[in-house]
Amino acid sequence: MLKLNVNNETSRLKAVVLGIAKSNGPVPKIEECYDPKSIEHVKAGTYPKEEDMILEMDAFAAILEKYGVKVYRPEVIKDCNQIFSRDIAFVIEDKIIRANILPNREEEIRAIDYIWNQIEPDKRIILPKECHAEGGDVMPWNDYIFVGTYSGDDYSDYITARTNMDAVIALQELFPDKMVKSFELRKSNADAKENALHLDCCFQPIGTNKAILHKNGFLIEREYQWLVDFFGKENIFEITKEEMYNMNSNVFSISETVIVSERNFTRLNTWLRQQGFTVEEVPYAEIAKQEGLLRCSTMPLIRD
Repeated sequence: MLKLNVNNETSRLKAVVLGIAKSNGPVPKIEECYDPKSIEHVKAGTYPKEEDMILEMDAFAAILEKYGVKVYRPEVIKDCNQIFSRDIAFVIEDKIIRANILPNREEEIRAIDYIWNQIEPDKRIILPKECHAEGGDVMPWNDYIFVGTYSGDDYSDYITARTNMDAVIALQELFPDKMVKSFELRKSNADAKENALHLDCCFQPIGTNKAILHKNGFLIEREYQWLVDFFGKENIFEITKEEMYNMNSNVFSISETVIVSERNFTRLNTWLRQQGFTVEEVPYAEIAKQEGLLRCSTMPLIRD
């Protein structure tokens, strides 16, 4: 049996599910896209090629293996985009919570059945139907669980709104000893620069007390300010709209001192090294065209 353990974003990683780019399927039609950035690249004829994405993911897998991480991959489903394993489930403490995701992505979950079945049945949680949650919106941070959400009456109009308040309440009930703190995110179906698809598109804790943050991703200024106060202004790297669009907050921590980042994130990577982090750079710019990056393609199972 797999003994799960995830209490935060940065403790030493032992086991992870990394998505897979094989048999990713043809370029989607515009109406099949889940986010404005993919639509942009479909229209421009620059949608990423499968072989390029496989190379990028292989580079990421090699770094994880270099640090002794056990890497699980989903079973390949023909013609299915299975890169973003963060969306399909997430682990908090010793429980795995299945995401209620967009209905046409249901089969992605079946591709990790072989992992799901290795977990004790009472540690497998399926949220009630009305609770929508994706792993990109959920961040365990020690005594807290940070959750990105959107509670507007027009929630159902946004294909980019992925986590609702019902899920926030359900998480609080599942983890009564944690403080569940929700943040309203800015949503746009049409403009990728005005859309925070998930919380990890505009915020991520790193190390033990630092964070990457983008102010415009938050709808309510005082919620953004809460994070600034929580981490301390001097511990925050504030990214620009362009950097958010390129997914600078979506790096991935192997430990409190080792961060995997995209090789083009020059300003961020320089700052991280100045702060004493080891930065492992990988090429991930093709995958970024689908509005997801390194954190989006991983689902940590065990952190020490």
